[in-house]
Amino acid sequence: MDKVNTNKVTIYGLTFEQLTAWLEERGHRKFRASQVWDYLYVKRVTDFAEMTEVNPECVQLLADHFVIQTLAEHVKQESKDGTIKFLFRLQDGNLIETVLMRHKFGLSVCVTTQVGCNIGCSFCASGLLKKSRDLSGGEVVEQIMKVQLHLDAAGQGERVSHIVVMGIGEPFDNFTNMVNFIQIVKDQKGLAIAARHITVSTSGLADKIKEFADTDLRVNLAISLHAPNNEIRTRIMKINRAIPIEKLMEAIDYYLERTNRRITLEYIMLKDINDQREHALELAELIGDRRSLANVNLIPYNPVDEHSQYQRPERETIRAFYDTLKKQNVSVSVRLEHGTDIDAACGQLRSKQIKKDQGPVTVG
Repeated sequence: MDKVNTNKVTIYGLTFEQLTAWLEERGHRKFRASQVWDYLYVKRVTDFAEMTEVNPECVQLLADHFVIQTLAEHVKQESKDGTIKFLFRLQDGNLIETVLMRHKFGLSVCVTTQVGCNIGCSFCASGLLKKSRDLSGGEVVEQIMKVQLHLDAAGQGERVSHIVVMGIGEPFDNFTNMVNFIQIVKDQKGLAIAARHITVSTSGLADKIKEFADTDLRVNLAISLHAPNNEIRTRIMKINRAIPIEKLMEAIDYYLERTNRRITLEYIMLKDINDQREHALELAELIGDRRSLANVNLIPYNPVDEHSQYQRPERETIRAFYDTLKKQNVSVSVRLEHGTDIDAACGQLRSKQIKKDQGPVTVG
């Protein structure tokens, strides 16, 4: 198990503009920032001492104020399908999950944005442990870097090509750090991950959806809808009490009008709760004239021991739901599952490990 012993913050938290300004304020010219950025994200060094072409005074200055790595690998699970789930220990002892998934179109990493989650979806393993804090932007970036370094070590020349911000926590509840993270991983001089290959998921914070529309980040947005009406959504997602579907759809309309970008409506399928034909018809009606810019992503439920009241629908039920939406001219897909032979549900590995450790770990 890796160990990280430092209380300095990771330099991964600085955007290129922030790094440039920080160095210039301390008497270093802009090209130094370009050199450091290249060492961090192209050469991918893990120690400032490896920045051999950078002025020694600049290197020492960085080492005095920052550290490169703050996450330590605590547990790693590898699936038969190539999915790898990492459990990382933060400087304060908290644990977070990061997942590498292999697709035909490339390698995708799902990152976590908070320690625990307060949204309170009754079916979700991520919310088993309540939020204790937000992750810094650097801690989110470092998840990508840890996975990329794992790939580098394998020597196959593979690189992270896609990112989904769908791990533990509500990204829009950590808005500024999440936006900084996106700006850092998109930077063409660094990781250069294309905006169209980045997807952010939210449980439906309406005001933040509007704010996100105004950022012009041009990344993809996914909304965790999971129900066609307020009655069901309130039962399974307590956030719907504060932000009912009408308010959420109003924010979605603002986003669509402002960006003209397609959105994904995530719909987790729970047996006998939201998976019937009438629910599919109601969902189609809810989407209405937004059809041209909306895709429904059906997600068969991953059972969690602590939420035994929920079960996965039969395959025939999922197919019937899919077919009903198709007949209503709704764009729809079924999520391809990854890591079903390991702790597949988001937050499941973390919850199990904390119970197993029973140690002096601060949990969310």
